Amino acid sequence: MKKFTTFLLLAFFANYSFAQIPTGYYDGTAGSTGYALKTKLHAIIKAGHQDKGYGGLWEAYKIGDLDKYYENDNTILDVYSEKPLSTDAYNYIPGTNQCGGSTPGSEGGCYNREHVFPQGFFNEGTPMKHDYLHVFPTDNVVNGKRGNFPFGKVGSASWTSTNGSKLGTSNFPGYGGTVFEPIDEFKGDIARSLLYFITRYEDQLSGFSHTDNNNPQDGTSGRGFDQWYINLLMLWHQNDPVSAKEIARNNYAYVYQKNRNPYIDHPEWVTEIWTSTLSTTDLASFEKTLSVYPNPVRNGELNVSGYGLNEVKTLQIYSIDGKLIQTVNQDLKNNRKIILKNITKGNYILKAENQSVKFIVQ
Repeated sequence: MKKFTTFLLLAFFANYSFAQIPTGYYDGTAGSTGYALKTKLHAIIKAGHQDKGYGGLWEAYKIGDLDKYYENDNTILDVYSEKPLSTDAYNYIPGTNQCGGSTPGSEGGCYNREHVFPQGFFNEGTPMKHDYLHVFPTDNVVNGKRGNFPFGKVGSASWTSTNGSKLGTSNFPGYGGTVFEPIDEFKGDIARSLLYFITRYEDQLSGFSHTDNNNPQDGTSGRGFDQWYINLLMLWHQNDPVSAKEIARNNYAYVYQKNRNPYIDHPEWVTEIWTSTLSTTDLASFEKTLSVYPNPVRNGELNVSGYGLNEVKTLQIYSIDGKLIQTVNQDLKNNRKIILKNITKGNYILKAENQSVKFIVQ
């Protein structure tokens, strides 16, 4: 892997990666649920948001999107090319390999700016086009293959990238068109970014091109997306919990453009806002889906989230080799924060009835 290191970048990263949510940032949200909570979050993340321009994204990527989690080599962390468990097929040096001029014919040529919510749907308007929280650095060719297709679960793939991201026909209930499916490692990242987008721009959604066949908007300012898309994003959000990478990027976003993604800071708000839109059938598909956050754990507190967990009253924490470390007698209906006791750094498994999820203590 190629290396890209500068003292200033590393020092800056160290400063923001351990930052906290600013005191009082989410004041006024207590007691709110459903779309009322979403509207309050909209007001918070809109206020103070600074538009840094389209060119500013190139500079932001040099700080906020470095690989410090997989190869740990400070190359661009591209969700469309990163291979979490093996060597990447290619990598990009920040600034040096950004796109400009001729268009590469195959993967590995250059990285560009991928709008998770396609910019064509909002006529390339601002500040949407420049919003760091939904514009990721990705390989130019994979970005082009994704185009403006919605994300989804591919049944039959027509094209597959070097890291396993796929384009093809949807087999997710409620939609049968062409979709793009990233790898599991980054599905939650993308889901939370899309939910941020329809929250941040709640007051502008009706003016977007929501009648486009590839745009899963439902035309409302409340739910924001068609029900099938909400179901998909909620599932991805649950199955791929917030990561250290997302937390660090969110902290940098606040440094860079002065706002945050609330669904990274408070993953439980996704459930509190959008569960009310689910039918009984939809809810059944999420029943007792266990996840934890933050992960890794740094302060001895572990939060549990999921659907159908209200009846769970006992949980167990095991070491990775199967030794019972802690039993937690707690009614998850009323309290989903677990205090870890006498647990050292390492990998553990949280078990709740017939579910389990791995977490890391740092």
